[in-house]
Amino acid sequence: MLIIEYIAPLMKQVILLGTGALTTLRIFFLTLLFSLPLGLLIALARMSPRKWLSAPVKLFILIMRGTPLILQLIFFYFAPAAILPEGLRFTLPRFTAAVLAFSLNYAAYFAEIYRGGIESIPQGQYEAAAVLGFTKSQTFFRIILPQVIKRILPPVSNEVITLVKDSALITVLGISELFRVARNEANRLFSTTPLFIAGLFYLFMNWIVTKVFDAAEKKLSYYR
Repeated sequence: MLIIEYIAPLMKQVILLGTGALTTLRIFFLTLLFSLPLGLLIALARMSPRKWLSAPVKLFILIMRGTPLILQLIFFYFAPAAILPEGLRFTLPRFTAAVLAFSLNYAAYFAEIYRGGIESIPQGQYEAAAVLGFTKSQTFFRIILPQVIKRILPPVSNEVITLVKDSALITVLGISELFRVARNEANRLFSTTPLFIAGLFYLFMNWIVTKVFDAAEKKLSYYR
């Protein structure tokens, strides 16, 4: 009987925190959906010999990597209504502002990872592909990019794991994600148990991420 009395409220907390975890997962998947392809485009622009293209991109990467993500969240939510001229002011929905800030921030990090992977491919492979009659786009997408993906999986997995934990930062915008729900429950119950359960949620999500990337690395092992 005592066990049931203890487990019942515990399961109630798990279910409640599970609703917050759903918001965390939405941020996670939407960020990856936008930032991974955007990061590749930014990397290609960063490597462009055209200064008018590469210079602004370098500045963008510097700003996004050189300022705290929590400040970027605050900026994208509050800035449009504060710094734009009267009549052009608007306020993004909280969740939209969070996805925008996360996507641009992580795209900057992924861009540098992509760039490192692309530049690690020997120049001779480009020359060999040209001799075989491949166009530049065919060379990149059929020969270079598959090898780049294999090489960048470990650093990308690190960023993705960090993304799971960084998702807690959206609490600054008042969004009820996992950490905010856990903190509210901890304050209401005067207990650290909800925070401990939230930690288990984060650990489980990162375990899944680790397993996915391990499987991807094994699948691409033929690129050695």
